[in-house]
Formats: sequence, structure tokens, C-alpha cells
Amino acid sequence: MMRLALGVAYRGTAYQGWQSQPGGQTVQDRLEWALSRFADEPIKTVCAGRTDAGVHGLNQVVHFDTSRQREPFGWVRGVNRYLPEDVAVQWSAEPGDGFHARNHARRRRYAYVLLESPVRPAWECGNVGWTFRSLDADAMNAAAAHLIGEHDFSAFRAAECQAASPIKTLSTLDIRRRGAYWRFDFEANAFLHHMIRNLMGSLLAVGHGARPPDWVAEVLQARDRSLAAPTFAPDGLYFLGPQYDAERGLPTHTPAMDWLP
Repeated sequence: MMRLALGVAYRGTAYQGWQSQPGGQTVQDRLEWALSRFADEPIKTVCAGRTDAGVHGLNQVVHFDTSRQREPFGWVRGVNRYLPEDVAVQWSAEPGDGFHARNHARRRRYAYVLLESPVRPAWECGNVGWTFRSLDADAMNAAAAHLIGEHDFSAFRAAECQAASPIKTLSTLDIRRRGAYWRFDFEANAFLHHMIRNLMGSLLAVGHGARPPDWVAEVLQARDRSLAAPTFAPDGLYFLGPQYDAERGLPTHTPAMDWLP
């Protein structure tokens, strides 16, 4: 048996998230079906990070074991033949027998793209979040500063979260604007269920002027989910992928990343 790694991009709008479900309408279900058809044997995958319904992936990394021998790019073209148009393998690699897509990830990166406009999105519907209220960049950056570092993020954790610990280290929270679009970049060792969408809801409450920046610190310290803002929409959330030790030699960039603002 040989262990392979794949980088997968997908538009999450039509799927009930990454993780396999009985109905089969998940990205994992579609990928495993395509892999099994191409390899002509049952294939099960392990991913670097599960994504929710409606969330997109630009470099989701999976590993799986197979007895089939194919050229590296053959796994890309061959599997894509059986995938729907909104899911595509971007690359394949042989990271070694002991590689684990989830456990060996050092950090994970996400971006949230938000449209600020009096009118709701049309052609970018499903690809961006939306706010019709103006946002204050200085206020949001002041709030974001309270979140950097190692914290107990229980206040921004979904009730159904299965993580063993709510303590995570957020190393990056970068906020910038390009025209009518805002981009929020998050990087951490790991994220809790709905953590980014819950953080977005609270950052926007500050950006809209409904709350002062220091309120975010108070919510963080209280560790009480009911005190934070509601969970924000999944539409503009993108999993940019995991980062591994350099010696693994796994790609960290896909062409779709150049499309984001």
C-alpha cells in the first residue's frame, strides 16, 4: 500500500460541508466516490480540516492509502474526470507512509471575503458575505488585537464542537479593504467549530459601531458563547489550506487563491 496526498479545491455552496453524511451530498462523499472509481478499489480519505456547509476550500489537503500505481498527475486528471464541476483535485504528492493530513498540519489558514454595499451581491452570490452598513477599519483592527495569541475561545465555539480543548493560538488576523470588498485573513494552529464565523459576527458588530473594540476582549475573557454576536454567514469563508513542515514539500498555493481580493 502507498500513501498519497491530494490538494482539493471546491465551491461549497451545493454541499452539506466536507464530512461524509448518509445523504452523500458532501465534498468528502463526492471525492471518495471519484477516487474509488479511478482506482477501482474502495478509497477512504482523511482531511486537514473539516469545513461547514457553504464554506469553500482552495487547498484542502487529504491523504489516503491505495495499492494502485499511477503517475502523480494521473491522480489529478483521472480523479477529476469523475468529479462534479465545482470540485477539482489540484495536485498530488507522495508525502511518505507516516504522513497524516490532519495531525501533521502545523497551522491552518482561512480568508473571509465580505462585500460592503447597499445592494446584496448578485453574480458573486454564495462567494462573499454581505453587509449593507459601513465598517470602521480602525475599530475592527483594535478589536482584532485582543484576539491574537493563545486564548480560550469558548465564547466563539459552537455548542456541537467536538474539539478536545477550546484553547487555540491565533497567530494572524489581518483586515484590509479593496474597493467594496473586505478581506479578513485568519491563521491559527487549529480552529473550533464555527470559530471564524463567530469571530466575524463580533468583529462586524464592532465595525458597525454597535459595540466598542474592548467589548471583544470582555467576551473572550467571559468564555460565554451567549455574550458574543450571532454566527455570521458561511458564504464568504474560504479554507486556504494547512501548512506543514517544509520537508514535506507539499504545495501551499492553488490558482484559485489568486482570484480572491
